[in-house]
Amino acid sequence: MCEFLPANLRLLCSHYRSVAEVCRKLRINRGQFNKYLCGKSIPTPFNLKRICDFFGVEAFEIALPPEQFVALIGVKSNKSQASGEVAASRIMHEHLRKQSSPELKAHIGYYYEYYIAMTEPGSILCSLVHVRQEGDDVVYERNERLQIARVGEDFETYRYLGVAYYLRDRLFFVDYESLTSNEISQTILIPSFKSCITRLNGLKLGVSAADHRAPSCSRIVWEYLGQEINRADAYRRVRLYKPNDCAIDADLRARLAQAQVVDGLFVIA
Repeated sequence: MCEFLPANLRLLCSHYRSVAEVCRKLRINRGQFNKYLCGKSIPTPFNLKRICDFFGVEAFEIALPPEQFVALIGVKSNKSQASGEVAASRIMHEHLRKQSSPELKAHIGYYYEYYIAMTEPGSILCSLVHVRQEGDDVVYERNERLQIARVGEDFETYRYLGVAYYLRDRLFFVDYESLTSNEISQTILIPSFKSCITRLNGLKLGVSAADHRAPSCSRIVWEYLGQEINRADAYRRVRLYKPNDCAIDADLRARLAQAQVVDGLFVIA
């Protein structure tokens, strides 16, 4: 069960507006439920029965390999894909990839990403981003951790997967949250035209993960770390920071200073 439960559970949750909604209806702590989604923990027999009853499946079914589980619950490819037609989303991606500048490859590597946290206004979130080539595409992975209030050093973790393009002197990054599949965000950066990349400025657009799900836009800074790093050491920095924390230097504070909040919506001054 441990092997296939997380993927099958994420698929079931994708039919709801948010993981928070599922947790409220199940009356299961969201932090604990996130551990089920990422495979860090398995439900007790009692919680497993509650989960299966809620989604209308049996315990042995949710433990099936994902291919069998998808077929079981009736999630099938659309008719156009079955008949061999090219999906519109694929046409769009192929077009943008052809238009994307080869200079995008100069920005492959690891970065720290800093921006005003959408769920914690006034705090700065540092995440770890890895931009890499995968076949003909340039893709990336972004990992976030948010401290859980009053739980010491326990964290909620988020993993975003996306694709990158270099269009008309701008870097575009579009991703989705892979653990819950209920959030899409876009980052637009001004590329570096120097031989040595240090920090890149731009904007991030998305939706707050809080229950009010407010649309958000914030200034963002990417700090280049290199093409090879010690991921374990780099990941220790991934967390929320207060603006006056010594880990946030004066240059970062200045670059992010113009981000403001108005009625729950981040705007640019």
